[in-house]
Amino acid sequence: MSLRINSEAPNFVANTTQGEIDFHAWMGDSWAILFSHPKDFTPVCTTELGYMARLKPEFDRRNTKIIGLSVDPVINHAKWVQDIEETQGHAVNYPMIGDTELKVAMAYDMLPEGAGDSCDGRTAADNATVRSVFVIGPDKKIKAMLTYPMSTGRNFDEVQRLLDSCQLTAKHTVATPVNWRPGQDVIIPPSVSDEQAREKFPAGWKTVKPYLRVVAQPQA
Repeated sequence: MSLRINSEAPNFVANTTQGEIDFHAWMGDSWAILFSHPKDFTPVCTTELGYMARLKPEFDRRNTKIIGLSVDPVINHAKWVQDIEETQGHAVNYPMIGDTELKVAMAYDMLPEGAGDSCDGRTAADNATVRSVFVIGPDKKIKAMLTYPMSTGRNFDEVQRLLDSCQLTAKHTVATPVNWRPGQDVIIPPSVSDEQAREKFPAGWKTVKPYLRVVAQPQA
C-alpha cells in the first residue's frame, strides 16, 4: 500500500541500538522524525547521522523524537556509530533501527514487496530508495515525506523548518509561505472566511489578494 500525507504511519516492532521498540508506543505523545539509510558505512549517510546527532537538542525542544533506520543489523550500526563520532564530531544519541528483514523499509513503501526478506547480499545500490524522511505527528499520521538520491546529502535544517511549519499549522488555522521561518508572517487559508478570521486574528491582517491574506504568526 502506498503511503501518502495523512496516512497512518505503519507501526512495527524492531531491534535498535537502544533495544527493542514498538514504534507507536515509543513515540507516545511526541512527534517523530524517521529517516532511513540504504546501508551502513556509506559516506553521505555518515555525515547525515552526525548532523542529526548535533540537532537532537533542537528536536527535543520541539517534543520530537528522532530515529534512524538502516538496512543492516544493529551489530553493524554499533561499529558504524564509532566512525560517525570520529569523523563528524557528534556521537549518535538516538536509536537506529536494524531492518535486516526489510520489513520497515517495505511497510514504509521504500522498497517493493519483491525485494525479499533479508539484507544479506544487498548493496547500497539495491537499497537506493531507502533514503526517505517521514515527519509523523502525535496522532501517528504522516505529516510530510521527503526522498533524496544517494548522491545528495539531505538538508536537515530544512527538515527542522518543515517540522516547525507542521507543528504551527497543526495548532493554528494558518499556512506558511515560501521560505518561511519561525516568527515570520503566515497566511490565512482560503477555507477561513473573513468573519472567522476576525475572530481568530482580532489584530487584523493584510489582504494582498482576496485569496492571499497575510497575518502575524500566532504565538500561543
